[in-house]
Amino acid sequence: MLLKVSPRGPLQGEIRVPGDKSISHRAVIAGALACGETVVENFLKGRDCLSTIACLRQVAGDIFRFDGPQLIINGRGREGWREPDDVLDCGNSGTTIRLLTGLLVAQPFFSVLTGDASLRRRPMGRVAAPLRQMGAQIDGREEGRFAPLAIRGSKLHGAEILLPVASAQVKSACILAALFAEGVTAIEEPAPSRDHTERMLAAAGARIEKEGRRITVYPGKELKPLHLRVPGDISSAAFFLVAASIVPGSHVVIKDVGLNPTRDGIVRVLRQMGADIAVKNLREEAGEPVGDLEVRAASLRGTEVRGEIIPTLIDEIPVLAVAALAAQGETVVRDAEELRVKESDRISMMVRELSKMGAAIEELPDGFVVKGGKPLKGAEVESHGDHRIAMALAVAGLIAERETVVHGAEWIDISYPGFAQDLQRLQEG
Repeated sequence: MLLKVSPRGPLQGEIRVPGDKSISHRAVIAGALACGETVVENFLKGRDCLSTIACLRQVAGDIFRFDGPQLIINGRGREGWREPDDVLDCGNSGTTIRLLTGLLVAQPFFSVLTGDASLRRRPMGRVAAPLRQMGAQIDGREEGRFAPLAIRGSKLHGAEILLPVASAQVKSACILAALFAEGVTAIEEPAPSRDHTERMLAAAGARIEKEGRRITVYPGKELKPLHLRVPGDISSAAFFLVAASIVPGSHVVIKDVGLNPTRDGIVRVLRQMGADIAVKNLREEAGEPVGDLEVRAASLRGTEVRGEIIPTLIDEIPVLAVAALAAQGETVVRDAEELRVKESDRISMMVRELSKMGAAIEELPDGFVVKGGKPLKGAEVESHGDHRIAMALAVAGLIAERETVVHGAEWIDISYPGFAQDLQRLQEG
């Protein structure tokens, strides 16, 4: 599928982006573990989240149904969970395979998790290793480093776990396993990562304590069902934060966006670059801070992004590169080697595709250097099967001379069905 983008003047208007992908995944899992009816409003019906539902249906039964915009989950705890009679296909979703690995290692049956070609190339050893410290039995290609993963459920024990990377997926897998372990589990991460799992499970009644980078999980608590509204995904909002910042004369309001402090790095960095972003109507919903983001076009300047802020904007770095192209001066991104093991090697792919548009961008082992202010030209560019690259390239097309054609735009449906329509509506003002 092709997405054609041309500069057509300022972006004007108000939008709501889809529900947060990370929170939608976790709502499905929490609802399946709880006893009773969980109601999830504004659930993201993207491919990744639907993969989580499909896998859990094979294990927990037909407990999910959509009622208009709501997802209803009739959870039965682990009562009635069964060994799946087929391989669990996680599609393209790293969140699905990693979180379900943590969940399934404690279940009294055998299961196999796999995914598409892209997912089978992504590292799974970082999840398998800490779970094995708790007694998990996980096998897979190259000693569990890659999917398919074969899991033989077993009795787990509490452990002291020092995570190898600052990854919310790895941390969440360990937390889910720890809910069913015998004894207390303490998990320490090298840098703060998004904390949606801790917030949601605590709201559902789990005993989870957090002190600095250390999370302590006490098993044995039965989860209660929730009624929650998933906030708009800041990772999806980021594309329009950047677009409205770099297209002259733009003024856009993005309603009901999740502003979790472990996820708002893109707002902080854009403001550091001179972006005009205001937060309005700040409130809390289901334990998550939520607000409206009002953004106006502004003159941006280059900056340096590295260190502990990286995990708070790791998924937004592709579109941050586009902001850097429109900024005056040099922008340097370091410590982002995690981008190389996402849906694609996002460092190499963004450098390759933006270079086709005439960008002055240089690849680094753990990031890139952008020399901003150079005019872009429209080009034929490729998503490489990565939804965030596809959308970032579309945003770049807004400030390029002539039309930009994004090939592989169908991957956008992973996280933002309706992206092209929202973009068109804002261009039409």
